[in-house]
Parts: sequence; structure tokens; C-alpha cells
Amino acid sequence: MDPNEVLNPEDVKELTPLYEAVVLALKQVYDPEIPVNVYDLGLIYELHINKEHEVSIKMTFTAPNCPMADVVIGEVKHSVENTPGVAKCDIELVWEPAWDSSLLSDEARVALGWDPEL
Repeated sequence: MDPNEVLNPEDVKELTPLYEAVVLALKQVYDPEIPVNVYDLGLIYELHINKEHEVSIKMTFTAPNCPMADVVIGEVKHSVENTPGVAKCDIELVWEPAWDSSLLSDEARVALGWDPEL
């Protein structure tokens, strides 16, 4: 998949519902040690969908030594590929930039008992 593929406005209009469905699929996958999904944790760094409905994801983990990394990546792949309309899903695990708590969504901050304003 070419992440540099340029989409025209009609492509974007067509792919928007699929993008939203993929985000919902990502929100079904939870970190086994933190009661927050991978999307709201800020573990998804990039999400691209091309005209062929192939999904490309760059993601990370809160720590490089996460013992459940393979399991979570498998769950992400399974959840996204089972989204109606998705042809396939490729996942690249990255460590740069390093994850930090500034990547948490407001929903994640509330779930963790943190002030969403901080």
C-alpha cells in the first residue's frame, strides 16, 4: 500500500464512513493491562485507507517491552479486517516518537480517573 497515494475529494467522501468504521473497530481492542482501548490510549499513530480499501496502520505501545504486544497487534488486525468493506490490514509497529500520556484522549483520561483538562 502506498501511504503517499493522493485521494481526491470524491475518494475522501466515499472512504469517510469506512474510516469511521475502522476507528470504531480499533476502539473494540483494549490494552490488557490498562482498561482503555488502543485508539483512545493514543497507540495508533497513523491510519490510512486507500482506494482499494486496504488499511495501513502505524502503532506503538506504552512500553517497548510490552509482553502482550503480539496479542494486541493480532487483535487489532482481526478487528480491522473484520470491518465490512476492508480488503486487508497491514500493521507496522513503531517506537518513534515514544508514547507518552499526552497522547491519551479525553475519554481515556476520564476512564483512568485523570483530569481531562491537564
